[in-house]
Amino acid sequence: MATEKKQRKTEDENREFKVEWTEAFAFTPNLNGLPTCLICQETLAHNKKSNVERHFTTKHVSFSVNYPVGEARKKAVEELQKSQEKPPSVFNYRMPSPNNVNIASFVVSQEIAKRGKPYTDGEYIKSCFIKASEELFRDFKNKADILRKIKELPLSAKTVKDRTVKMSSNITDQQVEDLKLASALSIAVDESCHINDTAQVSLFVRFISPTGPKEELLGLLPLKGQTRGEDIANAVIECIEKHHIPLDKIVSVSTDGAESMTGVRNGCVAILKEKISHEILTYHCIIHQEALCVQTFPEEICKVMELVINIIKSIITKALHHHQFQEFLFEMESEYADLLLHNRVRWLSRGNVLKHFAFLLTEIKAFLLEKGVHYPELSDDQWIQKFYFMVDVMSHLNQLNRRLQGKGNTIFSMLEEVISFENKLSLFAQDFERETLIHFPSLLKHRQESNSDIDICYFKTTLLNMREAFLHRFQEFRDSKATLAFVKKPLDASVTELNFSPFNIDIGDFEMQLLDLKTKELWSSKFERLCADMEILEKNKCELSSRHRWSALKDLEKEDMLIFNTWNSIPDSYHQLKKLAFAVLSLFGSTYLCEQSFSSMNLIKSRLRNRLIDENLESYLKLKTTTYKPDLPKLSKEMQGHCSH
Repeated sequence: MATEKKQRKTEDENREFKVEWTEAFAFTPNLNGLPTCLICQETLAHNKKSNVERHFTTKHVSFSVNYPVGEARKKAVEELQKSQEKPPSVFNYRMPSPNNVNIASFVVSQEIAKRGKPYTDGEYIKSCFIKASEELFRDFKNKADILRKIKELPLSAKTVKDRTVKMSSNITDQQVEDLKLASALSIAVDESCHINDTAQVSLFVRFISPTGPKEELLGLLPLKGQTRGEDIANAVIECIEKHHIPLDKIVSVSTDGAESMTGVRNGCVAILKEKISHEILTYHCIIHQEALCVQTFPEEICKVMELVINIIKSIITKALHHHQFQEFLFEMESEYADLLLHNRVRWLSRGNVLKHFAFLLTEIKAFLLEKGVHYPELSDDQWIQKFYFMVDVMSHLNQLNRRLQGKGNTIFSMLEEVISFENKLSLFAQDFERETLIHFPSLLKHRQESNSDIDICYFKTTLLNMREAFLHRFQEFRDSKATLAFVKKPLDASVTELNFSPFNIDIGDFEMQLLDLKTKELWSSKFERLCADMEILEKNKCELSSRHRWSALKDLEKEDMLIFNTWNSIPDSYHQLKKLAFAVLSLFGSTYLCEQSFSSMNLIKSRLRNRLIDENLESYLKLKTTTYKPDLPKLSKEMQGHCSH
């Protein structure tokens, strides 16, 4: 019987990787000495030239064609080697630290909070991530490792909640640290109720940090009992003192003008003034005052709006009628696919509702006629005139409102917008006096189509009455106009016109430094450049506004940041000037951020999530509104790594 020949194993041959294989076949040895393809990262089991060559010629034909043997192949392989020297990506990192899993969990929790989603969405996101990864990483050699790490992500509802609270606390620590360094701060205070009828006080602070102006939610303060001025003031004072922030740093308070806020004796502002040892500036929200000026419309015009709302409700609130109306608009190829419901809380609602109604007026008449519903006002020329007048006026008011809203506006710019609109109202009145109606396109079109006699005197009087309302309001802003303008135009400032009392300024030093600033071209030229930069910014705003690209406005550089950068470049030898500039730059002109936070609050604590406790609600809002980033590595190190549960 023949003896069986013993089979030789490749492991016994002591094969080694050959250096020439790198340039010839784009392979390199890994840590174990086995050949690894530089193109697809596949590792072969043995150091055999035939295996390496077969892999290259069968799987990377295009590479061999594009980079033939020689200088081209050499350079291409060198580039591949350089790319391999970079730190491995998360997909190739086989042994990630447990700390990375915690950080990833924090990142997901932060995104959930910023979007106001339920805590339970953590598990939903994780499930989607796992199922998507099954397909996304199907061809990856380390697919099992990737899926294992995703499955280890702790994203239970309790985990997301705990991480949200921790991140909120970390952001508060950063806010307080910067607030203690700031020389001045302003607060905006407003009060509203959520779904459970618990009153919540929104407390925003505005100050100058080392990186620029900040507008931050310091606290959402629940009022369990009454909502008197003293209750609101006590909650605000307690919150500020809890963080060991000196009350004397407050230089201004902005409120919505409610009696509980502005009461002479027991109002929140009056109580705060008693607690602060120096004079403070107080402002009634400029947007609320603008809304009050609008209420000067005559009763007849207000009834026009009431009828428009009733007609819209009669169509939209009945499901069958609403569906039929939408189909009717589709068949007529109308510009709008539906009507809007009026919402008194939203500032732009009235103008948008009227605009839609005006564009669809012909379709609405036809639809109501088909349903046998008759509104005689829709055929009354006097009613139609008032309606189109209101459409045009509300369009102008909405433009003003948009300019007053948003972050980064300085209080002086907001005042300029209001004064500009006052002058526009005079211009509108002259437009009626001339009977040109160039600023009232809807009313002009109606006159041209129907040959109507417009009641010039009535509409002119309405506009002049509104202008009087504007002139009698915003007085606290007008009184501070010279001081507010200082941040933009210090070279035009006069010491006698400035109000120093809230800011603890040494007037003698200030006067000397201001004179020196005006004299030295090196520093004064910076404010000339600032004017040029702000001119460019304003042009961009006007261009985007004319094209109705309102969301794009958020991407533009903020006005207050331009001003901060200019003042920050001035030497500290002008410290009194910078102190006043930064204090004025920290003033709130409106309670816009408070109102915005209440809108977010109502979306977060809805009918389906009414058991959300106050601490968690505040954490949600802080993460949603802040510009600070939580220190995730620090928070992660403080926690014990654990798998999902």
